[in-house]
Amino acid sequence: MAVQEARQSADSGAYGSAHGGGCTCGDCPHGARAGHRRAVAEFLLKRDEYAAGQGLPAAVAHSASASRQWVSEELTQSAELVAERGRAEGEAWLARLWSRTAGVVWALVVLLLLVQALTAIGAGWTSARTAGLLAALLVAGALTAASWFHRARGGALAPVIGEDNRLSTSRAVAVGWVLFVAYAVLVLVGRLAAASEHAERDALIAGLELTRGAGVVTVLAVVCGIAVLVRRVVGLRVLGQRLQKVRAYRPRAADLLTDDAGRGTFADIQYVVISTVALLFAAVRLARRPDQLPDLPWGLAVVVLVSAATYLAGKYAEGGRPVILSVVRAREAGDLDGPIRTGDDIEIRGAAFVPPGAQDADRLSRMVVRIGPVNVHVPLVPVAGGFSNPTDAVLTVPVPADVEPGRVEVQVVTAAGVETNRYTIDVTD
Repeated sequence: MAVQEARQSADSGAYGSAHGGGCTCGDCPHGARAGHRRAVAEFLLKRDEYAAGQGLPAAVAHSASASRQWVSEELTQSAELVAERGRAEGEAWLARLWSRTAGVVWALVVLLLLVQALTAIGAGWTSARTAGLLAALLVAGALTAASWFHRARGGALAPVIGEDNRLSTSRAVAVGWVLFVAYAVLVLVGRLAAASEHAERDALIAGLELTRGAGVVTVLAVVCGIAVLVRRVVGLRVLGQRLQKVRAYRPRAADLLTDDAGRGTFADIQYVVISTVALLFAAVRLARRPDQLPDLPWGLAVVVLVSAATYLAGKYAEGGRPVILSVVRAREAGDLDGPIRTGDDIEIRGAAFVPPGAQDADRLSRMVVRIGPVNVHVPLVPVAGGFSNPTDAVLTVPVPADVEPGRVEVQVVTAAGVETNRYTIDVTD
């Protein structure tokens, strides 16, 4: 049933497309998104057919190893097409994102205007409201200009997109505090420019003293430092092969709360939630006291600092180098026990073979096992809904005939280019 549905989906999307699914011309029905969906449908159809034992040519059907190798190569080629279409869709999505981010920014300005207009009923319009609106216009104009200059990289979101093409939690939190503090200072600048009395100007200047906004300044310094330090920590861990990173096709909002594999992480969630609550509190304080920097209470500031420290500790704790724990001869039901010989399948047991976010077939197909001097690509073995090989804990590969009998070293190179420890096995004639 699933195979029939996938075939229908592939057929419905495969009608005469002159673009082939690779163009990025806006709303074109044959654009990058349609091409990616067609490629995914065709790949799923092919995978499920091979998993059910269908579509094998007669020349390889008689040999289990030959059919497995043929299926793996066919799926790898199809997965590479899916990956190419996915990258094209990601680039097109980023190119369209700048106008959307600019629209969201100006929608927030309109919302601010409506809130100020509603709260001014009865209380009257004040210079603080004018200063707040003008500050919002300046910030929105700057973000719009930045969005246009970085329109190929996601517009206003470009500074918070990491090197792995995912949204960075630390950068997003830091950018949020930077924008808020900049807005607060612009409000004070607007009020200072409109002030006519000497005493009022002195009061506004005194509102910028460190004793008034020490909590906000401390939090700003810490979250900005965390953003820089996390980038350094992740970069060094990747270079030292203590952390596996694979590039995403495009950033997603869920990246702020999840790890590279899409699983929610406590460190990221608590950092975003607590920082958002503190920002909302500071915004209310600014609305109530627009004549000074928001006086963030030290209790709340310390909560944000503890949250930032937890997030940083989580970054140090995540990841880990893949490791081989054992290598044994793969044995099917009815086989006799015996030593490892050339041509036999071996099971490599360990941990962290599949990097987070590398569950797609094109990335799984990049995994290599070095058996002595020979590099063996890990074959893709399809099952309904996924693959039984490779997995995060077990890899099954054949021992090639080019391997000389004797003591041989086995090493795995993951899709992220990280190498495991070397494990020695005995190969007999």
